[in-house]
This record gives sequence, structure tokens and C-alpha cells, in this order.
Amino acid sequence: MEDETEMEAEAKSKMKKAAVVYEGKRCLFSVLGAFLYAVGINLFMVPSGLYTGGLMGICQVIRTLLAELFHLDFSNFDIAGIIYYIMNIPIFIVAFARIGRAFFAKTVLAVSAMTLFMSVIPVGAVVEDVMASCVVGGIISGAGVGIMLRMGSSGGGMDVIGVLLTKWKRDFSVGKVSLFVNLALYGTCLFLFDVDVVLYSVIYAAVYSVAMDRMHTQNINVEVNVITKADTTALEKEVFNEVGRGITKWSALGAYTYDRSHVLYILLSKYEVNRLKSIIHKHDPNAFIVVNEGVSVDGNYLKKL
Repeated sequence: MEDETEMEAEAKSKMKKAAVVYEGKRCLFSVLGAFLYAVGINLFMVPSGLYTGGLMGICQVIRTLLAELFHLDFSNFDIAGIIYYIMNIPIFIVAFARIGRAFFAKTVLAVSAMTLFMSVIPVGAVVEDVMASCVVGGIISGAGVGIMLRMGSSGGGMDVIGVLLTKWKRDFSVGKVSLFVNLALYGTCLFLFDVDVVLYSVIYAAVYSVAMDRMHTQNINVEVNVITKADTTALEKEVFNEVGRGITKWSALGAYTYDRSHVLYILLSKYEVNRLKSIIHKHDPNAFIVVNEGVSVDGNYLKKL
């Protein structure tokens, strides 16, 4: 009996260690994504005088207005990253109790890294052609955000606001919120800047979105089947609390080994897949996970993103 207890304790210790290593790697890749995003912005977008979408685009417009109205000289330092971090603080305060703790912590890490890299990477043009800057900058920064999303975090701003709004009202989605914000942003830019600036910024936003989705899971609705031999009580509770999704569960029997297993069926959005995988690997590193993308869902299903 004592040997079994020691084996169980050792197994739990290994699982915890594996979970720490797994999350550590994901945090490092999130920081790498933040670095790529900052490279795309500081070396391609800002030198071309263009504006990204979302909250960062608003921060860039504020930076430009500060420079023009108050004649502030930022030289090759882009203050938009600091403005972005400041504007994210109230969002984080509101979001702390409403989104998963792991997602919240990694998002704060990613936004902090983005601000740091945007502050230390000097602004300077790599290419002179504006169209090339739109395409290359969009690919690099979009891939960076895609990596962050893939690692279970985000770049803050509209992603977090979208999640909060969908919890408040079902009709909202991150896509809709971003669309409305970008329409307002680029509409304002039409009055403040040249039409060329707006058109090139829209091209960048399109390339950025495609690159982000290519790096991340492309489809909104995703079904996940989990087959595990471990006790799923704690796993289910963490999925309920951290992801906020329901689970359909049944018992199964292996056709070859006749070992008893649990099968969990979960429907969720693309932005929650990696958070779910992290929880599953934490409780059972050997769990068998099947992900089907782009499924059609009707009925009582909450579309968060």
C-alpha cells in the first residue's frame, strides 16, 4: 500500500514538473511572438508612416498627434508601445476576474514584452518601398501575434476587450469589435492623414490578419475529443473554471487492451484550444487529443470569439 502511495506521489510530481516545463516553453514562445510583432512594427510600419488596426493603431494616432500638436521629438523611439501598455492597464484590471488566470498571466507577460521590445528596438526603415513594408511587416507582426495566440496568450487590446464583451452579450465577437474599431480608426485617419496612408494601412491590416490566422488555428468553431485513463474530476473542474466550457463525458473500453478510459467531448473557439491543451497535459501528459476544426454548431453554444 505504501509503495502504491509513493508511486502515485512520484507520478503527480512528474506531472507537475512536466506541466511547469510545458508552460515555461509556451511563455518563452509568447515572448518570441512579442519580439516578432515589435520588429514588424518598428522596422516596417512606423518608418513608412502607417498605422496598424485595433488599440495599437489608436495609440499610434495619439503618438502622432502628440508629436504634431505639442512638437515633441521622439527621434527613433516609438512611444506608442508605452501608451499601449498604459491603455491596457484598466483592461487588465477589469479582465482579471473574468478570464482564465493562465490566459490573463500570459497576456500580461506578452503585452509587457511587446512594450519592452517596441521601446528598445530602434525605429528604422529596412525597405524603402511602402507596399513591401505593408506585406513584410504584416507577415512578421501577424505571425508574432499568431504565435502568442497559439501559446495560449494574446497581445491584449481588442482580443481581451472582445472576450469581455462576449461574456456580457452573446451577439458580440472579437471579429465584430475589431471591425467596428478599425472602421472608426481608419475613418478618423482619412480626416487626419492622406488617403494613401489609410489605403496602405488597410493593406497591412489584411496581410496581418491572414498571417495571424495562418500561424494560429484558422477556424472559429473547434471540437475536441480527449481520451484519458486518468481520473478526470480535477481536469473537468479546471476546464469549467478556466475555459468556461461544458463537457460531455462517457466511459470507454480499449478494443485491444480492454483498459477502461474516459472520453471527454468539448466544443470551443479557436482561441481556447491551446488553453484547453495546456490543462489536459497538466493532468495527463499521455492523454490522446483529437481536434476537428471548422465544425458547424447550432443550439445553445456560446460563441466567444
